[in-house]
This record gives sequence, C-alpha cells and structure tokens, in this order.
Amino acid sequence: MKLEVLHVPDCPNLPPMLERLAEVTDLPVATRRIDNDADAARFGMAGSPTLLVDGVDPFTAAGDCECGVWCRLYPDENGQVFSAPSVEQLHDALTATSPHGGAG
Repeated sequence: MKLEVLHVPDCPNLPPMLERLAEVTDLPVATRRIDNDADAARFGMAGSPTLLVDGVDPFTAAGDCECGVWCRLYPDENGQVFSAPSVEQLHDALTATSPHGGAG
C-alpha cells in the first residue's frame, strides 16, 4: 500500500494529518507539495491536505475531485469539520483499501 499526502506550501493542516496517520499505520508516508491548480488536478488534490492510498483519495467519490489549491476540511460523523480526518476515519479508510484488511 502506497500512502502519499498532497499539500500546499506551509499547510497548517499537514502536521495533524501526518500525526494521525502515524497513529494508525507504520507504513511510510510520502508528501508532495502542490503549487498550482494544474498540478492539483494532475495529482488529484481536492484541497490541502489530501491523502492518496495507492493513488486514490479515500475521502472523495471516484471521479468527483474538485481539485485545487486551497485548504481542505474533513467532516466527522456528526457533521463537524476538522483540519484532517480523525484517527478512526483514517483507520477505516486504510482498512477498507487494504487487501488484507489491515492498515500496516
């Protein structure tokens, strides 16, 4: 499983995303800086930060990327929005995409 986080320069939401990912997996996480809307569309960044699991954003419906260079917020199960997915949401996303049902 390949994990990559796309982000804009100096994104304040990047550290929480990386910290929460470290809580749910020991897999390496690559980061990619995105500087413009063209690259956001090319790499599939639906706001910063965007997690890609094997090249797919588990928090966006397939083919439904509103790609661009802006801050991204993630709703929880109660509709509140946060700077990054919760540990539980990340665990669920990684488990759902793992062929072995585990996050690493």
